[in-house]
Amino acid sequence: MLVDTLLTVRHRSEALIAPLEPEDLMLQGMADASPPKWHLGHTTWFFDTFVLQPNAEAHQACNPLWSYQFNSYYEVVGARHPRPQRGLLSRPAIRDVLAWRQRVDEGLEGLLKSPTSEITGLVELGLHHEQQHQELLLMDLLDGFHRQPLEPAYNPDAELTIQVGPEQWLPCAGGLTEIGHAGEGFHFDNETPRHRVWLEPFELSSTLVSNAAYAAFIADGGYQRPELWMSEGWTVVNQQHWQAPRYWRGANEEFTLAGRRSRDPQAPVRHLSWFEADAYARWCGARLPSEAEWEHACGVHGDALQHAHRVLWQWTSSAYSPYPGFRPVAGAIGEYNGKFMSSQMVLRGSSWLTPMGHQRNSYRNFFPPASRWMASGLRLAR
Repeated sequence: MLVDTLLTVRHRSEALIAPLEPEDLMLQGMADASPPKWHLGHTTWFFDTFVLQPNAEAHQACNPLWSYQFNSYYEVVGARHPRPQRGLLSRPAIRDVLAWRQRVDEGLEGLLKSPTSEITGLVELGLHHEQQHQELLLMDLLDGFHRQPLEPAYNPDAELTIQVGPEQWLPCAGGLTEIGHAGEGFHFDNETPRHRVWLEPFELSSTLVSNAAYAAFIADGGYQRPELWMSEGWTVVNQQHWQAPRYWRGANEEFTLAGRRSRDPQAPVRHLSWFEADAYARWCGARLPSEAEWEHACGVHGDALQHAHRVLWQWTSSAYSPYPGFRPVAGAIGEYNGKFMSSQMVLRGSSWLTPMGHQRNSYRNFFPPASRWMASGLRLAR
């Protein structure tokens, strides 16, 4: 079963680059993004370094210089190539990266014939890690394509076509509740331990904020009114000259993975920073929900909380920090989530780019508050 999942996930990563030209594989539009070829190499390096090298005696480790290039942030493993310069890495060639992937896959298949529980856990973590990079690859590609005068389209079928419905306010009584992952099944370490939180009574919007609603914020001078913004956010607005969501084009269009398209007023607004989401909520006389409120409301209201998953990641008011009692695992794998628990804000839900199997109510995504290249939107609370 795990072997089948392994091959499915690994083949999907390679299928994602099928529509691309060779030149696209090195595209890095900004320091926060990575080229498609790097994503394929890094996810393979993860399996090579953490699964095969310690556990498969016959496995030949990758070239140390490849490890230097494809290590992301694992300090325990060693030095790494500067992230802003990943787009300069013309070698190894994509054919060599794909051959490496095949060799690693064969090694993993052999190891999974009689795996220990530790190996099974590492492979499962590696697969979920690769699925995270599949979503990142597409979001990074959108950033890179939007910077080009020719505005290339990745895939005409890659567009989000959801419309939001009429807004209703869903009441939650509050009180003592529990959040965090419970039960069996895969989860990341930052989703635990499950713990109790106290919530005051609140209401959560049944739906996401639409393009039309956000356009009203812009028309009312939202980007010119400092009283709506956090101080740091107002500084970023002026430094970066923000006037609208990241990929809006003119009055009625936006840039998408399907190319430049007409902007649907009833579609959920997307590619917003936390600063923009927070300013919009303040303009509305509302606020962003905490991550505990979001998770609790999902449990209380179920499907009445429309588009909780598979549409857009949703900003919360919660800073990304460890849950009470959180302890990272020993070794390099402990760097996976714990080392980023500062200067970031939590998003909940999932997006239309998120691979299946990552739609957990306890899932904690996180980004810096000024980031807005991700598939991010917002839902209001009060």
